Amino acid sequence: MKRFVYADNAATTPVSREVIEAMTPIFETSWGNPSSLHEKGREAKDILDDARERIAKVFNCDSSEIYFTSCGTESDNWAIRGAAMRMKAKGKTHIVTSAIEHHAVLHTCKALEKEGFTVDYVGVDADGIVNLDELRSLVTEKTALVTVMYANNEVGTIEPIEEIVEIAHAKGALMFTDAVQAVGNVDIDLSKLKVDMLSLSGHKIHAPKGIGMLYIRKGVVINNLIEGGGQERRKRAGTENLPYIVGLCRALEIAKENLPELDEVAKKRDRLIEGLTKIPYSKLNGHRTLRLAGNANVGFEFIEGESLLLWLDIAGICASTGSACSTASLEPSHVLIAMGVPHEKAHGSLRLTISRETTDEDIDYIIENVTSVVEKLRNMSPLWEDVVKREQTV
Repeated sequence: MKRFVYADNAATTPVSREVIEAMTPIFETSWGNPSSLHEKGREAKDILDDARERIAKVFNCDSSEIYFTSCGTESDNWAIRGAAMRMKAKGKTHIVTSAIEHHAVLHTCKALEKEGFTVDYVGVDADGIVNLDELRSLVTEKTALVTVMYANNEVGTIEPIEEIVEIAHAKGALMFTDAVQAVGNVDIDLSKLKVDMLSLSGHKIHAPKGIGMLYIRKGVVINNLIEGGGQERRKRAGTENLPYIVGLCRALEIAKENLPELDEVAKKRDRLIEGLTKIPYSKLNGHRTLRLAGNANVGFEFIEGESLLLWLDIAGICASTGSACSTASLEPSHVLIAMGVPHEKAHGSLRLTISRETTDEDIDYIIENVTSVVEKLRNMSPLWEDVVKREQTV
């Protein structure tokens, strides 16, 4: 019987009931502008300050290091462009990033190349781990910024951020990490991590779309991205989206409280991976253990990932082939290509990202349907027909 299974949490998550309840009073009664000097404005300002303080406790940092934005993409753009332009004044015009970054990072770096910056794209191994020796050789005294994501959005691989920070700082470069996928899945203590900047997005952790955050370590100065009023300590202009900021605050608190439950999510993920990789000519993409608890990315030879998605959708299963921001592209995943996956195999990738809400029955249903659909699609493929004939003659 058809059921509904949402397995695309890396793309977005539903807003939780607790977050909605936290936001509702702001819409209904505390709707003032935090910049206004009257009673309604002061009420809103107090709520804004409280949310900032509570988020600082989640990350063990100072509230003055937290800046609210509209999304992860804005945070990425601000961190990279802001740092690059500030460091340019010091004669540093070199940026190092990885070949598997989100397009919000890659496209910003490409834009800066047109503005006179040089950018090196460090490679990764077959599991998606950044090559630290190559990174070490690329970072020089001219490097303004090293930007490497905390965890990959497609294959779920978690990067060695602590070592990357050390490499960047040894040459006087700033270190920024896109932690959009990591936040809520990894316990992040910013007093220990030592990154200079970190971005996140609310809609990945059951807050609404349209709210993000950029952490900027105290003492680090970057150029503004948006000019205007004096909001966010004159660094990011625009009236603060107070209901969504409160929603983000509550979502972050809940995510931290629920971190111990990720062990159970990882067990379901492992059972999902085990079931899917039993399918002939299948392969797990990404590191086997150094990966996000809910991420299972598996490649299937001799099929097209888009066809697989459509058939799974008919069965009530929501999944993806990679980043939701790239679904309109016919090109294979740049992440898989960087990991050495051939083009024809990269086209057959399936990303399933589960959550605490995913049940054992959901896992069984996914495995059953993916197995069935892969078989169906292969039986329609002349390439698969050749494989079957070849195996029969062996």
